[in-house]
Amino acid sequence: MNHGIFDLSGKVAVIVGAGANGGLGYVIAKTFAEYGAAIVSADIDKDGALTTTGEIDAMGGQSIAVHCDASKPEDVERLFKTADSAYGSVDILVNIPFWFPRVRPHELDLDGWNKTLDICLGSYFLCSQQAIQHMLNQATGGAILNIGSIAGASALGRGNFAYSVAKGGVHQMTKELAIEYARQGIRVNAILPCQILTPGLKNQLEADPELAERVMPRFISGIPLGRLLEPEEFVGAALLLCSDAGSAITGVLLPVD
Repeated sequence: MNHGIFDLSGKVAVIVGAGANGGLGYVIAKTFAEYGAAIVSADIDKDGALTTTGEIDAMGGQSIAVHCDASKPEDVERLFKTADSAYGSVDILVNIPFWFPRVRPHELDLDGWNKTLDICLGSYFLCSQQAIQHMLNQATGGAILNIGSIAGASALGRGNFAYSVAKGGVHQMTKELAIEYARQGIRVNAILPCQILTPGLKNQLEADPELAERVMPRFISGIPLGRLLEPEEFVGAALLLCSDAGSAITGVLLPVD
């Protein structure tokens, strides 16, 4: 099936963080496969990546799973070598690695600070660097999509310090890379979600009714739509920014809330 300007047939998409069943990476990987892309499902959770790949294969798509700690340079290098060996190109990169220590600044130790920056910022750089090296050797360029956060565009408090700083770095990195490589046909954009209602959060809210009753109403009051968003609601923005539909869009930080 041809999906017009949103069609991804013939494209190879590396989704870093694709193994969280029901999460944003999982949903993006399956949707991009539905729109024709061959998927490299990378995740630190090997079984999760294999599950995503299995579901894509079952729906008639193409996918391979790669166990990868995206904060480690050697893992990232191996990931892109595997993608190139399997499919011969890297056309799309989606960066989703996530770590969230809810700790106030005066209580945050150096290990927590470094881990947050390594996962939520450093891994985005490592993966983008490898992807760009491949894309520069392709006449067709490519597209990089970073998952940022509203937390990186405003000060939220509530122990968001390290995460918000890292996401702010992701946003600036997005703009810098977009300008740096625009003339080489490489587009770099970011989606800035508010709180996503992932399976993990659903489980947390079910296990802690006080959190659901005391904290969530106050949190939701700051979201323009007045509710938490499902992972599937971000797919349209991701498709736009990674397909030919967004061929003239680069350096954009797109809030989805």
